[in-house]
Amino acid sequence: MPAEAEIVEEIEAVDRPWVTVVWDDPVNLMHYVTFIFQKLFGYSKAKATELMLKVHNEGKAVVSSGSRDKMEHDVQRLHAAGLWATMQRDE
Repeated sequence: MPAEAEIVEEIEAVDRPWVTVVWDDPVNLMHYVTFIFQKLFGYSKAKATELMLKVHNEGKAVVSSGSRDKMEHDVQRLHAAGLWATMQRDE
């Protein structure tokens, strides 16, 4: 029988959502990244600009969160648009 601490860790791991992270790259222009965030996620221009600036200034930004399947789909869409994106468990 697993220890209580192991059970708690497993429950916490299941509860943590997945996130899609967009990484800064030297290729895409800032206005293009803003446009893609608006087009793919339906963000307002202000929200898309905020996320783009976070990518530009901090090197990365979380742009979506949810189930693993949804994040895999979001990463694929971002890759198709030419952006560098990965997915991971939310921290």
